[in-house]
Amino acid sequence: MFFLRVHSVDSEHPAALEITEFRSTTSPSNPTLDSKFSERRGIAHLFRSTSHSSLPNPSSRSTVLFIVAVPNYLSFDGFIRFCGSRIDNVSELLFIRNDGMEDRYSVLIRLVNQLTADGFYWNFNGKKFSLGEAEVCHILFMMSVEYTESAEIAGTPPAGCTELPTCPVCLERLDQDTSGILSTICDHSFQCPCISKWTYMSCQVCRFCQQQDEKPTCSVCGTLENLWVCMICGFVGCGRYKEGHAIRHWKDTQHCYSLDMRTQQIWDYVGDVYVHRLNQSKIDGKLAEMNSHCMSFEGDCGTCECNEDSGISGALFGSKVDAIVDEYNRLLATQLENQRQVS
Repeated sequence: MFFLRVHSVDSEHPAALEITEFRSTTSPSNPTLDSKFSERRGIAHLFRSTSHSSLPNPSSRSTVLFIVAVPNYLSFDGFIRFCGSRIDNVSELLFIRNDGMEDRYSVLIRLVNQLTADGFYWNFNGKKFSLGEAEVCHILFMMSVEYTESAEIAGTPPAGCTELPTCPVCLERLDQDTSGILSTICDHSFQCPCISKWTYMSCQVCRFCQQQDEKPTCSVCGTLENLWVCMICGFVGCGRYKEGHAIRHWKDTQHCYSLDMRTQQIWDYVGDVYVHRLNQSKIDGKLAEMNSHCMSFEGDCGTCECNEDSGISGALFGSKVDAIVDEYNRLLATQLENQRQVS
């Protein structure tokens, strides 16, 4: 289940559209079509319930959809044309621009009923915005949307929730049960070319992951070792085997997802488990598409072969086990070193 809070001191106003062209190509019979399109500036904070899976199911669906990121090369008119005839089923559409994110904007859509919302989701979720580009449309069902002028309120998770990154690349780094994104063809680790497709790389986490020649340091103590970067705000802190500033940051901000700068694996402090996505099979080393499982709302998938996962579930489990073993070995080495220093 997903919830959205938008920190905004702006008010909604009609979206700046080339409406004449839009009417002539999409709906010439509806002269008031532009009245349902609006825009506002603000910072979107995305939250998920920790007690439920993020994957869509009958209890977590709604008529409100959130498109996490639309690349800036697609104008507002271009996005409406991307929606095609399904735009006629939209009752409200809000473009959300964050001044700090020059490479993208978000879209909040309310459909006329659940049937059309489901249709919009299944038609566009996972679809490329442009055939010649890499950016993919990621859609999430929203249980509630709130607006506030308080940055503190906007960034405070609702009870039983944790905050997720709104960078589409970082969201794809998380496993599907955490992010709600069914499958990707890349885990975006180590000099991934996909990241550069987002023109300005406005996400600090992505910049850290790509610019390996620069040596980040802990924001508090300045150490170069055992560094973790917050997936929500980009804070760099040292791990528990140094001064523990990454953990303190989580306790201070409730930002629970942290990426290991050395391995680019992601730790969830709340769940006390690794939650990074695995797209590479430990069995043969080949890239494999994650199984999306049966998602039929009626419970009868027909031909989706949802019981076949091509060994990916086992590979994912193996990857998490390997990460835990690495963590244990590091802890053991630290304890032995401490004992030697004491003696």
